[in-house]
Amino acid sequence: MLDNSAISAGRVRTATPPVFMYHSISPSTRPDPHRLRVSPARLDRHLRLLRRLGLRGVSLSELLRAADRGAARGLIGLTFDDGYTDYLEHALPVLQRHGMTSTLYVVAGRLGGSNEWDDGPRLGLMDADQVRAVAAAGQEVGSHTMTHPHLAGAGAGTLAAEIGGSREVLADVLQAEVAGFCYPYGEFDDAAADAVRAAGYDHGCVIGDYDPGDRFTLPRCYISPRDTAAHLIARIARHSVRLRLH
Repeated sequence: MLDNSAISAGRVRTATPPVFMYHSISPSTRPDPHRLRVSPARLDRHLRLLRRLGLRGVSLSELLRAADRGAARGLIGLTFDDGYTDYLEHALPVLQRHGMTSTLYVVAGRLGGSNEWDDGPRLGLMDADQVRAVAAAGQEVGSHTMTHPHLAGAGAGTLAAEIGGSREVLADVLQAEVAGFCYPYGEFDDAAADAVRAAGYDHGCVIGDYDPGDRFTLPRCYISPRDTAAHLIARIARHSVRLRLH
């Protein structure tokens, strides 16, 4: 994670239950050097665990609305980055089976393309029709920029195009407002966070940074391909500890 000690002081910290971060959901056994792929069976075990713990997975917007009214107890955020096509085939059925929702963060300038920003295996990305199908199934669609660049240190023009431009593209695809933003690689700085706010988003999320932890830099817990029930319970507990420490 970046050193975000220079993030503007005075932003109001937003305390929410844990938010889990997934990427690809697939039974594929191809090489996975960036540890992005969780099998559908493992995702199913994760959601079964949440139910046994009395928790319900929801989209980040739903989680924040509940937190705003003091009703987030028993909820946990579920997010999926990049907009891979396997979400529709493998993640959505599992979510629906457990009566849960999630936020899918889409790279708006790569619709129908692939993860060209990675040096690993090529994975297909949803096209516009598939993104609309996700929304029609009751799941939230959020923005993950136009091309998945590193935003920390980027100039004002790049930030406006990548952050504001992606919101406009997805709003046109969905014919609806897009509330949430996700920083590629979890990287951000003052200028990037300010650009997310200026673009009209309601909130933004990072990965493991708890500073500043305001509505536009919400922390999430990375879920790895090998995470077991014990790992998830530890991540939930660690989130509570880190909130108290911060």
